[in-house]
Amino acid sequence: MRGKNAVHLITMGCAKNVVDSERLTAQLRLNAIQIAPSIEEADIAVINTCGFIDAAKQESIDMIIEQVRRKGKGRLKKVYAMGCLTERYRVDLSREIPEVDRFFGSNDLGDILRELGGDLQRDLLGERVLSTPPHTAYLKISEGCDNPCSFCAIPLMRGGHASRKLEDLVAEARTLVEGGVRELVVIGQDTTCYGLDLYGRRSLPSLLEALADIPAIAWVRLMYAYPAKFPLEVLDVIARHPRICKYMDIPVQHASDAVLKSMRRGISSRALRELLETVRARVPGIALRTTVIVGYPGEGEAEFAELMEFVRDQRFDRLGVFTYSHEEGTTAFGLGDPVSAAEKEQRLGAVMELQREISREKNEAFVGTRVKVLIEREEDGRFAGRSERDAPDIDNEVVVTSPQRLDKGTFCTALINDATEYDLYGTVEFATGSEGQT
Repeated sequence: MRGKNAVHLITMGCAKNVVDSERLTAQLRLNAIQIAPSIEEADIAVINTCGFIDAAKQESIDMIIEQVRRKGKGRLKKVYAMGCLTERYRVDLSREIPEVDRFFGSNDLGDILRELGGDLQRDLLGERVLSTPPHTAYLKISEGCDNPCSFCAIPLMRGGHASRKLEDLVAEARTLVEGGVRELVVIGQDTTCYGLDLYGRRSLPSLLEALADIPAIAWVRLMYAYPAKFPLEVLDVIARHPRICKYMDIPVQHASDAVLKSMRRGISSRALRELLETVRARVPGIALRTTVIVGYPGEGEAEFAELMEFVRDQRFDRLGVFTYSHEEGTTAFGLGDPVSAAEKEQRLGAVMELQREISREKNEAFVGTRVKVLIEREEDGRFAGRSERDAPDIDNEVVVTSPQRLDKGTFCTALINDATEYDLYGTVEFATGSEGQT
């Protein structure tokens, strides 16, 4: 029912933004502020923006303009924008889109609530209303980043690295698990730096152990593991603990020494190769995801060839590609943007075609094997889910047929009988319950 200032929250960008929106939603509920399930039922729109790269910024701006137009037609009373984009470009956006009632930064939760008629409940800051499927939740262990990467504007939007206390994270994780979450996806701008600011040492191994010891948790998954100064003790924890997924996301970004140095990544191509070799040796069978950037200033044909050779040699299980985004305020901005958009897209296509071949070969190797699957949806009489080698939203799916109905959030074991570049197909042999145990 309209007329009660119902708020609809629109989230753009990455999983870190998802967590921020979930916390805002919980605070809205605690303040008895009505939440609209759709924009059509809303009086107020709040857009949580992303400012990571040009494409993400444009998507956020387009969404703001769309809601401003809705307001202009009388279908919304107010439009607010928050998050990374507004943190960085608040003055410019206020001038260019004055129809927005107010802009907030990425750390203005209290101000947003006051604007909406509530107050920040500081004793309940860990409270969240999940927007993910109820069996999976992101656990943001830190905010900001201290790494000096030349291409990245995240420190300009999120500030320096700030870890959350281990006991607070474990308490939040326990609450999530008590609510039905079976998979925790550990995220942050740089998860391997966790604890350095609070405890004087990289404490990710201790955190992972504590999370994996929570009763009823099935999977703990690690994302955003920065490769420079990587704490090798993490590998021992992953190898030893059955509840920690044999999976890790390590964004390498490039493989040419010249480009890595200009990017200020703090690691050489040789050291990258040695780290990946160590990871695979100490955690046999681990699935590795990475991201790379093409078209960075100074990436000529030779440097791009080095990157292609690296991708071919390393045979990552999962790989994403970004084209270089020329971000003002970053140290790389002064290098210009000499690689054309067309050339960037051509290079992106070349990397993805190579990775597509690698992915197909790796998937075909699973035919005839058994895989544990977390069921997420039913479609056309079949069920789709993920293995421990697949993070939500960005990785492969496993599609299975079953003689019995499979509930979302439960596990099964499937015999794989077919594979494509990005999916596995199988037949369910038996269900393993909500905790993934037989």
